[in-house]
Amino acid sequence: MPYSTEESADAVILTPRATPSAAVIWLHGLGADGFDFVPIVQELHLPASLPVRFIFPHATPRPVTINNGFVMRAWYDIKGFGPERAEDDAGIRESEGVVKQIIEQQIAQGIPANKIVIAGFSQGGAIALHTGVRYPQRLAGVMALSTYLPLRATVAAEASQANRDVPILMCHGAYDPVVALQLGEASRDILQGLGYRIEWHTYPMEHSVCMEEVADISKWLQARLGQPLITT
Repeated sequence: MPYSTEESADAVILTPRATPSAAVIWLHGLGADGFDFVPIVQELHLPASLPVRFIFPHATPRPVTINNGFVMRAWYDIKGFGPERAEDDAGIRESEGVVKQIIEQQIAQGIPANKIVIAGFSQGGAIALHTGVRYPQRLAGVMALSTYLPLRATVAAEASQANRDVPILMCHGAYDPVVALQLGEASRDILQGLGYRIEWHTYPMEHSVCMEEVADISKWLQARLGQPLITT
């Protein structure tokens, strides 16, 4: 499917030739930028009957504690290693606000919230999970790749009733040395314990994305955005 590309200081946006009926807001990982996942759009092989706008925001550059305070694009600071480390509550909520603003922009352009997916990889996936379960209007789904659930102690109290059963796709590498598989599994279990619908996949890879995963993402997106699956 042909797309036009718009680049700005805030994001890379791919818009299909046909009027978009849905949108995917896709957040990159630590130290990357919005260009990181642009090439994956063509690999999804979405049908022409499903014109989706893809928004790839750039995170704000900020010091990252675990990288000796080096300034890089990050959705929030990472202050240490291990599940019991202190979390950057303010940074996470700041990035939640960025995503919510993008959602509101898409709604203003004619795409309803229930046709919008929040997606992300690694740190971006953490923001996708955090924002998706709290957003006050029903979303089409949340896609969380090689990531974990941040601020888990606050989810039950802050969860939006509109998204209590929002479909969530979680994918993880079995050999991930950056975000351990066990951390992803624990996040999945917490969400399932709160009643969320999780579609879970693991792949024989490290902290990356593989073609089998891309195929699963495509099928999930087509199902969530209300179009029949295309089989070959």
